[in-house]
Amino acid sequence: MANENNVTELIFTGLFQDPEVQKVCFVLFLPVYVATVLGNGLIVVTVSISKSLRSPMYFFLSSLSLVEICYSSTIVPKFLTDLLAKIKAISLKGCLAQIFFSHFFGVFEVILLVVMAYDRYVAICKPLHYMNIMSHQVCHMLVAGSWLGGLIHSIIQILITIPLPFCGPNVIDHYFCDLQPLFKLACTDTFVEGVVVMVNSGLISIISLLILVTSYVIILVNLRNHSAEGRRKALSTCASHITVVILFFGPGAFIYMRPSSTYTVDKLVAVFYTVITPMLNPIVYTLRNAEVKSAIGKFWSQKRAEGPQTN
Repeated sequence: MANENNVTELIFTGLFQDPEVQKVCFVLFLPVYVATVLGNGLIVVTVSISKSLRSPMYFFLSSLSLVEICYSSTIVPKFLTDLLAKIKAISLKGCLAQIFFSHFFGVFEVILLVVMAYDRYVAICKPLHYMNIMSHQVCHMLVAGSWLGGLIHSIIQILITIPLPFCGPNVIDHYFCDLQPLFKLACTDTFVEGVVVMVNSGLISIISLLILVTSYVIILVNLRNHSAEGRRKALSTCASHITVVILFFGPGAFIYMRPSSTYTVDKLVAVFYTVITPMLNPIVYTLRNAEVKSAIGKFWSQKRAEGPQTN
């Protein structure tokens, strides 16, 4: 029993073993992370200061951009520094913290996507009652509920993991801490813990996906009663939401539907949803939304106009 918890540090195998390939990855992924922070940050700032983006849809979009920054920053900075390091080490406590926050922000995003689908359902199917149903208070409660859902999920995941004994080996075949790779290092049978974790994550994902699909089916059916111009605007907005949902759920479904032994493929797909997807979301929304593009243009024009005055 004295050796149950003698592991205090964990070593990542990383994405690739070749140092030259790792340097190339660093050069490729660093601009992606910077673009993620700047792009999502620009949306948060623009929605906060723009008087034309006061509707609930943009409030939720701002919240989504904020969580994209948080989720990406939980994993990517450590991943980038490890690409230049010979030994990719993390403390056991740091590993548990990374698991907690990645699941926290990940589930918050899942629930927020459901909230955004509900917002579009009310806007399109019940337009006359939209502002009454989606009041300022209701919007804040829905976002707070998303935060609470992510927190409860992460607490359950981490409470299952903390009691596990780790006595060696201490090498994780991944580039960040996740539950299943960590469970393989435990000095005990983790079958029950694995089932609980999968049920916890699986139920949230399946229920959320069912709600999302049902919402958009109802919206698309209801659009038949709208004018051509109304259908065009609604479809443009919904297309952005559906694209983000596919980008979010697609890679995760691919990973969890494959055998757990295909680590190389799993790690490559994980790069997509941890590094690439958070950068794509603001692009998807801004390119398809004239109001957001206009507000960002006004924001930059105002900043340029203020520049000479401050000098």
